[in-house]
Amino acid sequence: MSLPPENRMDVADALRHARYDGAIWSLNCDQLNTNLMRLSVGAGIPAHVNDDLDVLLVVFEGSGELQVGDAGSALEPGVAVVVPRGSRRVIRCLRGPLVYLTAHRQRGGLLPT
Repeated sequence: MSLPPENRMDVADALRHARYDGAIWSLNCDQLNTNLMRLSVGAGIPAHVNDDLDVLLVVFEGSGELQVGDAGSALEPGVAVVVPRGSRRVIRCLRGPLVYLTAHRQRGGLLPT
């Protein structure tokens, strides 16, 4: 079985062509959603709660802060965090762009298909 081309992404190439903040690549398959996110300095993801899913977040470049509940956590390249479902979270870019990948079990994606 060969891998469909949409199941593979060149992160460096995606970043070279990114012209906006937010999801610059997404893959929504039968069991998994993945999103490559990009945020400019000062940009962020506003406070929200995901009641249904744990979310894996892996940082590739830049730096930022992840606030989960009342606790802050530094985001730097190489850091991986699992945000538990039901947690209130906020992400903001301090030095950017902040580039990170999120993954969670399947549900509606961030980009239209």
